Amino acid sequence: MTQRPAIPASAPDRVAARLRSAPDGPLALLHTGPDAVYVDLDGRALGVVGRRAWQVPCALRTRLDELPDVRSAAVVGGVLHLDGVPVQVGRVVSTRVAVRPLGLSGRRLDPAALVGSGAGLTPYGDDVLCGYLAAHRAAGSATADLDAQVSDLLPRTTVLSATLLECAMRGEVLPEVGDLLTAWGTGRAADAEAALLRVGSSSGAGLLEGARLALAA
Repeated sequence: MTQRPAIPASAPDRVAARLRSAPDGPLALLHTGPDAVYVDLDGRALGVVGRRAWQVPCALRTRLDELPDVRSAAVVGGVLHLDGVPVQVGRVVSTRVAVRPLGLSGRRLDPAALVGSGAGLTPYGDDVLCGYLAAHRAAGSATADLDAQVSDLLPRTTVLSATLLECAMRGEVLPEVGDLLTAWGTGRAADAEAALLRVGSSSGAGLLEGARLALAA
């Protein structure tokens, strides 16, 4: 039987490190589709995304136009395999927000009212929190009490959304969120907002709402 070639990918640094240290063994599939596949790695989501998918900070990034119909996943020697085909990380990328002088609004959110609130793989309330947390990281502001509350509430939401909330607490974001926070307060902000609003059916709107709540006008 001919061995299919490895799928080349890039990966955020922390995702690559998680894989390198992961024990060998099968992984449960959380979601499969032509643009993205998510597996459960130690209770958190690990993605493989195609070039047309949103480049979430917990995923290996490929240039595939369409992902194969995946039926199984496993880690072998620190490498993710989909149906026995290795997804080989050749380049490490950064997903962290750039820290810059940003004014904060001082508004506080109630995580108990937001975590897990809404439908889908990433409920809207979680998207709002991700935007809010990311904006604070971009401003260089810690939110230790909020982080602790959010962490305690993660079992309420989906595995993918819990993973993305943890990413946001570390300042790891979608490129569109990073672009918005870099452009905030400049003439490029409107274009960055429009690009973020195109993310998902409602995720971009939630992320933008959270950033706006966190940041001063």
